[in-house]
Amino acid sequence: MTLLNEILKAENRIRPFIRETFLEFSPHFSELIEGHVLFKLDNQQHTGSFKIRGAMNRVRALTPAENKRGVVTASSGNHGAAVAKSLTLFDTPGIVYVPEQTSEAKIENMQQYGVEVRFAGDDGVIAEATARQHAAENNLTFISPYNDLLVAAGQGTCGVEIARQLSGESVDEVYIAVGGGGLISGVGCYLKSVWPDVKIIGCQPENSKVMADSIAAGKILDLPSFPTLSDGTAGGIEPGSITFEFVQQYVDEFVTVSEEEIEEAMIHFMSVHHHMIEGAAGVAIAALLKRQAQLKGKSAVVLICGGNISMETLAQVLTEPDEG
Repeated sequence: MTLLNEILKAENRIRPFIRETFLEFSPHFSELIEGHVLFKLDNQQHTGSFKIRGAMNRVRALTPAENKRGVVTASSGNHGAAVAKSLTLFDTPGIVYVPEQTSEAKIENMQQYGVEVRFAGDDGVIAEATARQHAAENNLTFISPYNDLLVAAGQGTCGVEIARQLSGESVDEVYIAVGGGGLISGVGCYLKSVWPDVKIIGCQPENSKVMADSIAAGKILDLPSFPTLSDGTAGGIEPGSITFEFVQQYVDEFVTVSEEEIEEAMIHFMSVHHHMIEGAAGVAIAALLKRQAQLKGKSAVVLICGGNISMETLAQVLTEPDEG
């Protein structure tokens, strides 16, 4: 099985269950960079993020016996909600383990589908290890947020849509927020099969840039993560993750951004495009703005990966700093 072949299978397997989200041209950001900018609005996807693509593909691939026994997963929120929604369509029981600092908005997004939520540790890696152990001890299927070929393939359907929506026209650069690497693996793989010269830009917060540092080192590193608005990308990478090699193969460059840059990018985008976005989406926009000088005369797609932000965090982002 190759990732590209699995992406094509996923496109057929899950198309009836997902939305084809808008690829929206931005006159404002295009003028700003003196180029051509489009935003892929997966914040409008079911459950409010791209994660339904990979989760649905993995759940749809369960055998009848696996489906009856149930699944376990780990998530900072969006993947858990996506798995939960997928399970409701096929009457499959499930448990989601989440890090203790997961936002209330994302926990509520999961619980509305009836899934059981359990807390484990202060990092995604700890939650994943706990979930895997529970699955192994109880003969349940573990669905990784990213370290699974079928999950990465499902995320690749976002790339299928981008290429289809551009109707054969090429794009110079694609900006994608990176956590465990499933989204950028799938989208990067498919788009490079269509446009071999497209530049895939991985975007991470400076406070949690484990993948960028690991790629630079040539191996998966065990590094600390600090608090970030981009909670959807925060945390470490599971040892032996298949996405590491995919990221090595398909990602051309990493851009890291500060918390201030993320916040400013979120405000900038929401004030112009009037779409609710979460911190991870802000990371990709901030990276675009950081590379403004290099983008003059070029075309870029920015993947708006999710819109699940708590009202408390949104108020924090929108509050003007005290200048007194």
